[in-house]
Amino acid sequence: MDVLADVLSATKIGGTVTARVHAAGPWGIEFPRLPSAVFHHVSRGSCWLRLPGAAPLPLTAGDLVLLPAGTGHEMAGDPTGPTVRFEDVTRAQRSGPGTPIDFPGPGPRTRLVCGGYRFDTHASHPLLSLPPVLLLRDDPSARRHDLTETLRMLTAELADPAPGSQTITDRLVDVLFVHVLRQWEASRDAPDRGAGWWAALRDAEVAAAISLIHEGPGRAWTVDALAREVGVSRATLSRRFTRLVGEPPLAYLTRWRLEIAARRLRDTKDSVTRIANSVGYTSEFAFSRAFARHRGTPPSRYRATHSALGADRG
Repeated sequence: MDVLADVLSATKIGGTVTARVHAAGPWGIEFPRLPSAVFHHVSRGSCWLRLPGAAPLPLTAGDLVLLPAGTGHEMAGDPTGPTVRFEDVTRAQRSGPGTPIDFPGPGPRTRLVCGGYRFDTHASHPLLSLPPVLLLRDDPSARRHDLTETLRMLTAELADPAPGSQTITDRLVDVLFVHVLRQWEASRDAPDRGAGWWAALRDAEVAAAISLIHEGPGRAWTVDALAREVGVSRATLSRRFTRLVGEPPLAYLTRWRLEIAARRLRDTKDSVTRIANSVGYTSEFAFSRAFARHRGTPPSRYRATHSALGADRG
């Protein structure tokens, strides 16, 4: 079971949003808080990432920055200059497919590839509890061939769109996002490699328990049953699982069941009862209570709000 792929499949919503920016100083763009992970790749020149309450962060050609929570921020040609709102720029320029957002000026030239990877904003999987900023510096010594090639293909597709381009860019951004997570996790700038979700995937028994949960979320799992399957004691599994994942095994099981249920509410016409049964609940009432407790809204209301087909579903 590829747990990472399973998590991304459950929590991603819809396609991606991408843009190219060609700018010459002075320039600055204000990006609002977005319900997506936002990335910027500097393909030429240099610029600054400006976040509220933080010192401006300089970026140079080859750098890539990811804001997993879509935090509001500014990208600019200098650390302190004025900015214009992104939506105002795109509205004024009315850029069509393949046309970059252009900031003409007398200063140094910068080129960016920007994108958004849309998540379910209510998703609470530990994988999504990433730092507010992931920065990958251009490092010739790092093994970034796959990441570099994906960026090259994405840039080429954006520069010369053709029929099917949206599908291609969606898939490339999916691939890019995974490569960024892999590269960040492997980098020396990553947090303590002995803690966190990624460490859980490196721990053989904890990773095996997570895989079992993902393979059979509807099974009536107990900690004893999971521990037997992975070959450790109940106490050992509970201790290591809680330390690495951040919650006990059965709490993770409940969270994962509800992530799957949310995806099915968004993407299928299955009844609430059928969805409840598929993720291990024998009672629609118990499922609805658990879903509302974790999501802040009952299943039927969640479906109506988050699915274009909600009005047609029962």
